[in-house]
Parts: sequence; structure tokens; C-alpha cells
Amino acid sequence: MKIFITGGTGNIGQYVTLAAADNGHEAVVLTRSPEKYPSMARKAALVKGVITNYELMADCVKGCDAVIHIALGWGDEPVSMLTNDTAATVKLLEMSEKAGVKKFIYTSSTAAMGLMRPVMEESMANIPVDLYGSTKAASEAYVLGFRKYYGSGGEVSMKRNIIRPGYTYSTPPWDDGVTQPDSRFRDIADAIVNDQPVALTKHDGTQFISAREIAQLYMKLIESDKNEEVYLALGNMFTSWERIAMIALDEYPESKSEIILRDLGWGEQPMMFDIRRMQRDFGLSFDSQKYLHEHIKWNLAEAIKRKSSQTKYCR
Repeated sequence: MKIFITGGTGNIGQYVTLAAADNGHEAVVLTRSPEKYPSMARKAALVKGVITNYELMADCVKGCDAVIHIALGWGDEPVSMLTNDTAATVKLLEMSEKAGVKKFIYTSSTAAMGLMRPVMEESMANIPVDLYGSTKAASEAYVLGFRKYYGSGGEVSMKRNIIRPGYTYSTPPWDDGVTQPDSRFRDIADAIVNDQPVALTKHDGTQFISAREIAQLYMKLIESDKNEEVYLALGNMFTSWERIAMIALDEYPESKSEIILRDLGWGEQPMMFDIRRMQRDFGLSFDSQKYLHEHIKWNLAEAIKRKSSQTKYCR
């Protein structure tokens, strides 16, 4: 299968691209800076561009059997978010159908669901609480609602599905790989290596999932006949940031750091996302603990390198 992947060199995308190549698929990856990823170039064809370059995108999807859309368009205001992300997603969706693409996976986010409720599962109404969530929820609606063309009456044959990742972290697969943009793992590691206090919020945490784990869901879904399905993609265990800091302290026992918890009145019992649909349809369930420990150790190693580099520079 020939698969066009947007954002294929990013946090989630690098492992999806690897999984596609390892599963025998031909991957074509859109990236802003292909020269930064020589290791990925050995696994996939890299195309320089952005998702708002519609002429380039139309060329990329020609001859492809599937599209996996992971790239995120961004903006600081509602209209720029709409233009850079939702409109770009809708254009890619339509041009993929016109090009004869058979399968399309849209990467949404748990942010599309927004407001936390006692039970969080796929069929709940989306109630986004910020522009990012609104953008994702709007794109989801187009992906699911694109069943036919008005006027011509043409039916859409392309199978369209959605994955909603939670907090997904990446230990880079190569030296030129990337990690997640969120800096909290890095901040904890830097504080511990530099004997500084680790300030966290009591009972704050989530159902962490590794990018290499979530990549398995992408492959299962792209190789299936599912259509118009939504899958939450998170680990099956809740882990607090306090627990992550404690693991890091165990890994770096010479640290003099202490954990300082802010009490904002959050309850001890976490609200959980229900990931049983992923398990029911594909037999996938991830506790993520092995890769979580690996990621913490990697962040500590990087923090030690930064400290060493700063020390040399000061001298």
C-alpha cells in the first residue's frame, strides 16, 4: 500500500512512518525540513512542503492508496486556526477522494472532546474548551460528514476514520528524531539534574501513551475495512506527574531535589478516558509503563548533557 503521511517526521508521525515501512508499505512523507531527517529518508520518500500548499498536496496524493493526516496547522486567532488547520484538512480530504485514495485517517485529539465528564468515550458530544479543541472537533465533523457531494449526488467511496490521541510522548528513534513539543518531562529532568525543586500540581496526570504504541493503532486501522469510526488512543493506566518525578529521582539518586506539590483541590480519583473500543476492535491495550520509564531515563540523560555543556561553556 502506498501511504501519504503528513507530519510524518514529528512526534507521532515518525513512529507511524516507521511502522508503515516495517509493515511493507511505501510511505511518502510531507515535512517542512526534509534535510533535518536523513535517518527517516532511508525509510520513506520525503517531500518538502506544508499542508496549505494545496497544489503540492494534490500531487502527493496521486497514486496513493491511503492518507494519514497527522500534521497540525496553527494560528493565534479563530480564523487563522480555521484556515491553517481545518480548511487544510478539508481540502486534503476532498482531493484525496478525487484522486481515488481508498482510506483516510485523520489525527484529532482528546481536546476535541473538551469538557471533562465522569465517563469519556468516543460517542460523547464534543464540547471543546479552546481554539485547538474547536479546530479538531470541526475537522472531525467534516471527516465523518463527507459522504457525498451536493449537487452532483456523487457518493464518497473513501473510508474515513479518526484517531484521538491523548498525551503522546516520543523517545527519538534516531539522533535526528524528535520528541513531543510539551516540555514537562524535560523540565522535571532539568530540575532534578540541577538540584532544583520540582514544582507540580497534586493529582495532575494522564493516561500517557508512547508514540511507538499509538503507531500500532494507525497500522491496524489503515489495514482494516473500518469506516467512519473514532478511536481514543491513550494508555490504560493513569500516571501522575508526581509519580514521573519520583521515578526520575530514583534513576538519579544523587539529586538533592524535592518535589513540591501545589494543591488546587483536584480529587485523588482521576477522570479516565475509556479506551475499550481500541481493545475491542483491534486487541490493543497499552499500559505504557516500560516506554514511560525509558522516556524518563532518556530525558535525564539529555539533561546531564545540557548541564555538562553549560559547565564547559562557563569555563
